Amino acid sequence: MTRRFMMMLGVPLALAAARLAAETTPEVRIGAKKFAFHPNKVTVKLGRPVVLVLTSEDRIHGLKLPELGLRAEIVPGQETRVSLTPQKAGSFAFFCDVFCGDGHEDMDGTLVVEA
Repeated sequence: MTRRFMMMLGVPLALAAARLAAETTPEVRIGAKKFAFHPNKVTVKLGRPVVLVLTSEDRIHGLKLPELGLRAEIVPGQETRVSLTPQKAGSFAFFCDVFCGDGHEDMDGTLVVEA
């Protein structure tokens, strides 16, 4: 009887754990370093929540994505987490908005939102 009880209890718990795993918001890691983002092209799905996890390898950088109203400061040794649920499809430019030296103007990338 104990075995049967454990089976009855175990199946719903396993299903709940699988549902929770499926509902977890995906993360996209973006690293910043003079004078580039890695990766510099990120693809996400329209209407699907995503968390951008931003890190810096060398100094303070910024990430600005004006068309989607995003702006974040990226501090070395810390993760900056930015939640995003894109509401329009297309390709959107992002760039570093904290001056980081000669070459700063080339520090950019693209966020692609696919329907």
